[in-house]
Amino acid sequence: MKKEDTLSEYELPKDTSAKEIRRFSIHEWDEQDRPREKLLAHGVEVLSNSELLGILVGSGNGEESAVALMQRILSENDNSLKELGKRSYDQLVAYKGIGMAKAATIMAAMELGRRRRNDTTVRKQILEAKDCFDVMESILCDKTIEEFWAVYVNHSNRILSKSRIGVGGITSVQADVRIILQEALKHQATGIVLVHNHPSENILPSKADKMMTKHMVKCADILNIRILDHIIIGGHDFYSFGEHAESCLFPPTH
Repeated sequence: MKKEDTLSEYELPKDTSAKEIRRFSIHEWDEQDRPREKLLAHGVEVLSNSELLGILVGSGNGEESAVALMQRILSENDNSLKELGKRSYDQLVAYKGIGMAKAATIMAAMELGRRRRNDTTVRKQILEAKDCFDVMESILCDKTIEEFWAVYVNHSNRILSKSRIGVGGITSVQADVRIILQEALKHQATGIVLVHNHPSENILPSKADKMMTKHMVKCADILNIRILDHIIIGGHDFYSFGEHAESCLFPPTH
């Protein structure tokens, strides 16, 4: 296709009718203008409603691209997602180009939007060692080999994610500091609680546990990430470095 025939934007001028662009397939558009490629290159927020819906429905029909199809349907609903969200299955399949699968996809998208708006889920907050123990006990209490985990929290100490860092043997486990901090940066965490188990159910920290914690605190401090605690779980009991004021838990002074 010649350069002058490509579409520079999905959002066409207001005086451009859907009929004028029906001959263009999305696969014929410049790669930078295709909705999926545009989303990956520039972020989801730059896409129009019809582009986002076009990604969801996946394809158009013999006369329209997926985006043009959704432009037309939106225009018949006052260009309002709120109005589109009111449409029943029977009303959606009545539109030319919308079958069972596309109607179900649109309805699912509208429902997810409603649920997200009404979602009152609050992330669990870590205020003391037992809060983290309560989260990790069921995961680690019955393990017959040692595992090392990291629990990542935001500035309010609410859990963002938890990740298994390493799996060891009966008496030891290795934890890669680089992986722990890489995950923290990925989740934009400002704090970490280190957690591992002792299958022997002896919850007292070993010399190696203390050395590892001291090294982890030092490395995290460089990135301005707090190591809030290191918890050792043995059966249904736990040991908290923080509650025992272990010196290795405190960052070096600058």
